[in-house]
Amino acid sequence: MNRADCERLIADYLRWLKQGLRVSELETSCKIATPFLDRHNDEIEIYVEKHNGGILLSDDGYTIADLASSGMTFATDKRKAHLTAILNGFGVKLSADDELQVPATPQDFPQKKHNLVQAMLAVNDMFVMSEEHVLSLFKEDVQKFLEANAIPVFPDFKLTGRSGFDHKFDFGLPKTQRKPQRILQAINNLTKDQALSFAFAVADVRVIRAEPLQAFTFLNDLDHPPTEENLAAIRAYEIEPLRWSQKHDALHFLNGG
Repeated sequence: MNRADCERLIADYLRWLKQGLRVSELETSCKIATPFLDRHNDEIEIYVEKHNGGILLSDDGYTIADLASSGMTFATDKRKAHLTAILNGFGVKLSADDELQVPATPQDFPQKKHNLVQAMLAVNDMFVMSEEHVLSLFKEDVQKFLEANAIPVFPDFKLTGRSGFDHKFDFGLPKTQRKPQRILQAINNLTKDQALSFAFAVADVRVIRAEPLQAFTFLNDLDHPPTEENLAAIRAYEIEPLRWSQKHDALHFLNGG
């Protein structure tokens, strides 16, 4: 993939994003419908209102309420800690009314909106599991696997792209004599939106780098087998999908030697 390919991906992604945004005016705020879909294939919506001289973005409590309606609650300290860790990674807070919120200004609104949508997708991906798997979150399993195989990583690795957005990847792997710098994402359930979002983030970062950046994603194919369409979408942008069911075969990608 060359620079022109990355530029086209970024342009196509931003065009798709702009075409999918719709604004509705409410009594004291406005609602922005995005082209990203939740687990019900409904559009992810965020709410924008003036607050303390600035702007407050929120999900109006939808994300947590939707999980609670499916029996997924945060009644234990471990679950609360996992939720907090995810939100902190995007600079998003949980209000007393269980709203995902992030303050913004007109200047940083695009980045904050991006962060809130990504946080909503991440909470869905990390927590929408059957009850027997809730306490064994996929990202945690991946981290334990990396540690057990002595693979050094930087967790919650952030890189800035050409668009100006900061992108958070689950793990960064350092450059070695034989391997370039690498990034690794743990995706519990590879949806079309997850594939597009990750592909955009990788291409956005690659296009401004002087050195190569390899990208991998561990997919939880044991619980959520990925479709060939979604696998092809990430392979098209030189992202290597690694199947969790064959995780030991993936070590040669991740080792520094």
